[in-house]
Amino acid sequence: MQQDSRQDVGPVAPELAAVEVAPCSRGAAIAKAALGAAGLYGALAAGPLVRRAFAQGGGGDVEILNFALTLEYLEAAFYERALEQVDLGDEVREFAATIRDDENAHVDALAKTVRDLGGTPADAPTVEFPFSDEAAFLELAQTLEDTGVSAYDGAAPAIRSKELLATAGSIVQVEARHAARVRLARNAPPAPNAFDPALNQRQVLRAIQPFVAS
Repeated sequence: MQQDSRQDVGPVAPELAAVEVAPCSRGAAIAKAALGAAGLYGALAAGPLVRRAFAQGGGGDVEILNFALTLEYLEAAFYERALEQVDLGDEVREFAATIRDDENAHVDALAKTVRDLGGTPADAPTVEFPFSDEAAFLELAQTLEDTGVSAYDGAAPAIRSKELLATAGSIVQVEARHAARVRLARNAPPAPNAFDPALNQRQVLRAIQPFVAS
């Protein structure tokens, strides 16, 4: 059995060290994956943020886009706060700023697409991150980027529009490059495995839930 790449640099998040490839349907399973992408499924599924996103979504592709938007909000806020609060070296600070700008561009693109489809973009969640130093920042960045890539992989089969699927594909490619850059900064192989599995909702929840306050 091929070892998952997330084991190569130590325990970033235990649930990411034992990812299993699971089938993904176009129905309830993918809704769970979309919820999971926002770190909101399971214990938080009945929370106000989830209810607001569903109310704003209108169903179908818009719903999926809104939960992808929530994940992008999380990532954009993560890099913004790191740049403000963590003593980063010049090289790390430079690529963190680039990634932040990418995440903000993803937020803008997804929000615009939701509006173009007649929906209301989801609100940004309240988030909390345990910053301490550059090493902790990079460790958490790897968790978020790895989770984001696998969450998009899990949601893709449920997207009905070919145009929207292409948009999601263009985003996940950039997210994968982010993950590779963070791994290089941690002296780890950028892409040690040929395939990256889709995360199921429970694994994504465990990885993201600690950072979503509401």
